[in-house]
Amino acid sequence: MIDDMIQKNPGAMRVLATLAVLIVVFGSVALAALRFGLVPVDYLSVFYGFVALVAGILITTFASKVIYDWMAKFSNQQNAASLSFIIKIIGYALTFIIFFSYFKISVTTALAAGGFSGLILGLASQNVLSNLFGGVMLLSTRPFKVNDRITISTWQYGLDAPAYPPKFWSNDFIIPGYTGVVKNISLIYTYLVTDDNVPLRIPNSVLVQAAIFVQSGSDARLVRTKYEIPKSVDPGDAIKSIKKGLGELKFIKEAPTIKILESTLSTYIIVIDALCKGQNEEAPRSDIIRVTMKAVNRLMEKK
Repeated sequence: MIDDMIQKNPGAMRVLATLAVLIVVFGSVALAALRFGLVPVDYLSVFYGFVALVAGILITTFASKVIYDWMAKFSNQQNAASLSFIIKIIGYALTFIIFFSYFKISVTTALAAGGFSGLILGLASQNVLSNLFGGVMLLSTRPFKVNDRITISTWQYGLDAPAYPPKFWSNDFIIPGYTGVVKNISLIYTYLVTDDNVPLRIPNSVLVQAAIFVQSGSDARLVRTKYEIPKSVDPGDAIKSIKKGLGELKFIKEAPTIKILESTLSTYIIVIDALCKGQNEEAPRSDIIRVTMKAVNRLMEKK
C-alpha cells in the first residue's frame, strides 16, 4: 500500500520525507542545545510548539490519505471519505491542543480569548470556517455520496439559459446547474468531474445552500425530446411511425408517450417522453431524434 502511494505521488512523498528529516534534525539540535544550556528554555518551548504543529499537520494529512486508500479497497469510497474526514478533524484538533500546551495556554482560554485581534481573525477566516462547518454538515446529513452523479443549482454561480427555436417560445423551463460525478468531499471543497470531464471544486458552504439533484438514485431516467414537424405531415401518422421506430431502441424500458405540445403557422411540436436506462440524457436523446427524423422524412417522401 505504501509502495503504491509512493508510485502515485512521488513528489508529495519526497516533500513529506524531507520535512520529516528536517524535524528530526532540528529537534535533535534543539535537544542538544537545551542539555548544554546554550538556548533558553522559553525559546525552545516556542520552537517545540511549532515543530509539533508542523509534524501534527503532516502526520494527520498522511494518515488520512493512507486510511482513505486502504478503506477504499475494502469498502466503498463514501465510507473511506467519511473516515478520512473524521481523522482530519480529530488530528488537527489534537495538533492545536498540543501546540497551545507548549505555550501553557489551556484550550478554554484560547477559545475565550477575544478582543480586537480575535474579531479581525474571525472576520478574515469566516469563509474558511463556513466551508469547514459546511463539510461537517455534508458528512452528517449525506445529501449525496462519492460517485453520485449530481446537478448543483445555486445563486452564487449564475448561468445563462439558452434561447433558440423552439426553446424561446415554449412553456417549459431550463434548470441552470453544474452536473458531474462526486469524487471527494474534503474539509473545504467538494470535488466533482463534470460531464465535460473538467475538474470542479465547489466550496462546502455553497453546497449547503444549493439545490442538489441526485441522479444516481435509480437505474433509469425520463428523457424528454422535442421535435418540430411540418403541418403537411399528419400528426397521427407521424406519432404511429415514430413509436414503431422507437420500439427498436433497446435502452427504452417502457413504451414512450408522444404528445403534440405546441403549434405554429406551418409546424407543430411533438414531445416524446421515454424512460431510458442509465443517468445520462444526451446519448438517448440523440438516438431518439435520429429515429424521429427518419420517420418524418419517410412520411414526407411519400407525399
